[in-house]
Amino acid sequence: MKSQATMICCLMLFLAIECSHYRSKIHIKDGDKLQHPEGKLKTGRIQEKCRGPCIPASNCSQPCAQPFHGEIGFTCHQNKWQKSTETCTSLSVETLFKQDFNSASRLPLAASSIPVHVLDFRAPEPVKSVAQGIRRNCPIDYACILDVVKSSEATSGNIAFIVELLRNISTDLSDNVTQDKMKSYSEVANHILDTAAISNWAFIPDKNTSSDLLQSVNLFARQLRLHNESENLVDELFIQAKGLRINHNTSEEKFNFSASMNSTTEGILGMIEIPTQELWNLPPNASQAISIAFPTLGTILREVHLQNVSLPRPVNGLVLSVILPEGLKQVLFTFEKINKSRSARAQCVGWHSRKRRWDETACETTLEIMNRVKCLCNYTNMVMSFSILMSPKSIDNKVLDYITCIGLSISIFSLILCLIVEAAVWSRVVVTEVSYIRHVCIVNIAVSLLIANVWFIINSNFHKKAQDSNWCVALTFFSHFFYLSLFFWMFFQALLIIYGILVVFCRMMKSRMMAIGFAVGYGCPLVIAGTTVAVTVPEKGYMRPDACWLNWDSTKALLAFAVPALVIVAVNLVVVLVVAVNTQRPSIGSSKSQDLAIIMRISKNVAILTPLLGLTWGFGVATLLEGTSLIFHIIFALLNAFQGFFILLFGTIMDHKIRDALKMRMSSLKGRSRAAENASLSPTNRSKLMNR
Repeated sequence: MKSQATMICCLMLFLAIECSHYRSKIHIKDGDKLQHPEGKLKTGRIQEKCRGPCIPASNCSQPCAQPFHGEIGFTCHQNKWQKSTETCTSLSVETLFKQDFNSASRLPLAASSIPVHVLDFRAPEPVKSVAQGIRRNCPIDYACILDVVKSSEATSGNIAFIVELLRNISTDLSDNVTQDKMKSYSEVANHILDTAAISNWAFIPDKNTSSDLLQSVNLFARQLRLHNESENLVDELFIQAKGLRINHNTSEEKFNFSASMNSTTEGILGMIEIPTQELWNLPPNASQAISIAFPTLGTILREVHLQNVSLPRPVNGLVLSVILPEGLKQVLFTFEKINKSRSARAQCVGWHSRKRRWDETACETTLEIMNRVKCLCNYTNMVMSFSILMSPKSIDNKVLDYITCIGLSISIFSLILCLIVEAAVWSRVVVTEVSYIRHVCIVNIAVSLLIANVWFIINSNFHKKAQDSNWCVALTFFSHFFYLSLFFWMFFQALLIIYGILVVFCRMMKSRMMAIGFAVGYGCPLVIAGTTVAVTVPEKGYMRPDACWLNWDSTKALLAFAVPALVIVAVNLVVVLVVAVNTQRPSIGSSKSQDLAIIMRISKNVAILTPLLGLTWGFGVATLLEGTSLIFHIIFALLNAFQGFFILLFGTIMDHKIRDALKMRMSSLKGRSRAAENASLSPTNRSKLMNR
């Protein structure tokens, strides 16, 4: 009886444990996350923030919240503590197999008939390595670690642990890789390639972690042996793999991928082609080719190498890996751009696993049409992964460079000539207040554009290594200021026209109009440019990283120029329309006064000049839109570069009063020269010469 009672108690205890285990299994289904009693664990929680004063370049660390182990490092930046590193992890070699050990120590319900002395509830021996645990618990595939890995938080520490886990599997358990093992392996990698985990890669202390992941996946896939002609090996959201059998008689083979950055976006296409001439180099016996596509790994590589000068541009397509037999040296890749902007030019590259950087010499771009890029790449054991990099947002085209150089030269020469002409005829053309203000506007427009063009040339030749210096800040500020002055003087000229049309009988004093003109023409640009510097320079967001010009990516400082310029162009176009409507009305009574005739001439000039400037910046807006044709960039470069010539032509030469004044000036100069010649030939002078 006593032994039976003991057996009943043991069985009741076993049933209680089994029910508890069943309830826990409900909460650890595939894809679920472990839950804390207070709710979902927050990645990177700490016990408390750093204490003490925040001294620039100083560091501190705080422990991670339970149940995580590790610490979070902080760096003092701009008088604030900012997270720099994180090693918070809830995973270990023991936790990977703890669940299976508990399961192994239990028996199913059918074991109720087994004698008590056979049951052994002793804890198993501790696991010394991942390979030992996997060989003991899941030798067929790696399903025994999937639940624990996929239910873990994607902290920086857990990501680093999982990468090390995959690396150990690739080196210690790659002797017999099957498709089931490849699938389990990829599910583990897919967990840390999720878009929700991308931001945490940046805080891993070892910046080569993402490179280790890529190399580990390629190494593991190299050991896979295919059995069918073609197989879809892996079809996870953030990693896909395909394989096929090939030989020297095989025609050209292709791998087609369509992977999305997340579950809501459309797939980004990628294609791998093995040329027929390359297949001829294969031996007669059958070989195999395996390809892997990573939609998010390019972003992760860019994130952890953000400060590395070897990767100044983001990845703009899938990262495609190939595992090919010996003898194949070249592969064709077709990438679809993620950023489909016309200005997002592509460069084909290969990832060098030993140098841990993109190698620009591994590939060459053979074709770039619309949103597709075709690359011819050299395959080696060190370069097995390929992608495209996005160049800076500018079109590198020699035609545009020639147009800009020639146009700026003509523009500067035209502006200098315009100022010389204005100085020569100034006293003859500024006979009224309206004509005086009009020529003041023309002179200041020419001066502003001339100085802005000079600053532009200096900026273009400014050494890139000195772009972080104060000189670059000064160059950017003065370019911004004088380009804005150009537009604000145009704006004041438009106000002058409206004033002349609407106010006929009451005239403002010339001194007051001049004060308003200089306040608008130089005061407003000074306020805008100065405010932009004051707001963005402390955050180091004033200039572009690749040029001495206003930043766009981080602070949108370029809006401080684009918005005022485009608004002024729009206002000037409206003024032209108002002038056109008013000039078509028949005059009543006597002929118009002299001032009204001057206003008409001003309106005619502005009606010609303003649409050209409006079209210039209209095409400038078009170049910022995605998918813009190269022809828009060429038209914009032509109109913008020859702007000084347009001012000389339409603002000075086409004004008949200036032409008349020039003729009179030339006539007076000829008259003076003839008078001097006649005086030198008079009888009195002749007798003086004879006496001498």
